[in-house]
Amino acid sequence: MTRSNKQQPPRKHRWLWRTIFTLGILLGLALVFNEPIKLFVVERLSQSTMAHIDRDTIAKNEKKRATFDFKGVKALDINTVGNAAITRNLHPIGKIAIPSVNLKLPILKGLSNDNLSAGAGTMKADQKMGEGNYALAGHYMTNQGILFSPLKNVKKGDTVAITNMKKIYTYKVTTKQIVNETQVQWIDDVAGKKLITLVTCASPTEGEVDRIIVQGELQSVKRANRQNLKIFL
Repeated sequence: MTRSNKQQPPRKHRWLWRTIFTLGILLGLALVFNEPIKLFVVERLSQSTMAHIDRDTIAKNEKKRATFDFKGVKALDINTVGNAAITRNLHPIGKIAIPSVNLKLPILKGLSNDNLSAGAGTMKADQKMGEGNYALAGHYMTNQGILFSPLKNVKKGDTVAITNMKKIYTYKVTTKQIVNETQVQWIDDVAGKKLITLVTCASPTEGEVDRIIVQGELQSVKRANRQNLKIFL
C-alpha cells in the first residue's frame, strides 16, 4: 500500500515558510544588533577623527564652506552613520574636552549630518574660539559616553576646554538648563561676554522638542603645547 501524500504540504509551500522563517530571524537579528553597531561606528569615527587633527588640517577646513541649517539635521540611524564612515566627508577644526564627564570630541565646521555623526558641529558661520558666543551642537545618544550624551551630567563649575591646536581656551560652566527647541537665543552673542554654548537633545527619543543647554564663560587662553594638549587625549 502506498502512503498518501495528502498530509504532506506541497514542496513550494515548505520552501515559502522556510524563507519567511529565515527572513524573520535575519530581521530580528538586525533589530537587536542595529543599535550596538551604530554606536560602535560612531565611537570609532569620532576617535579616528580626533587622532588625525593637526594645525594644517584645521587651516584647510576653516576655509571650506559649511551648512548651518539645524532643521536639516537628521536623527542618527545606521544609514546616516554608515554614509559618514564611508565618505569621510568631515571638516574637523578643533577639539573639545570636558574632563568631569570624560567628554572628548572633534569640533567640526557646520551642522552636516556627516559632521554630527562624529562629533560637535559649529552652529554659526565665522564664529571663532575665544570670541563672542562659541556655539556647538551634538547628538544625544542612548549610550551615555557617546557624542554629547555626557552633557546630561555636566554641572555648574565644570571646565570646558576647546583648542584649535594653536591655543587652548578654557571656560567655566555657569549655566545649565533644559529649554524648548524654539529658544534659539541661547546661541546669540552677548555684549561684553566671551561664552561657549553647548546644545543637545534632552533625550534620545526621536522627535524630542527639549534641548539641554550648557553655557560657560571664558577663563583663560593659553598657547597649546604637548603637555597641556593631553587633556584632549
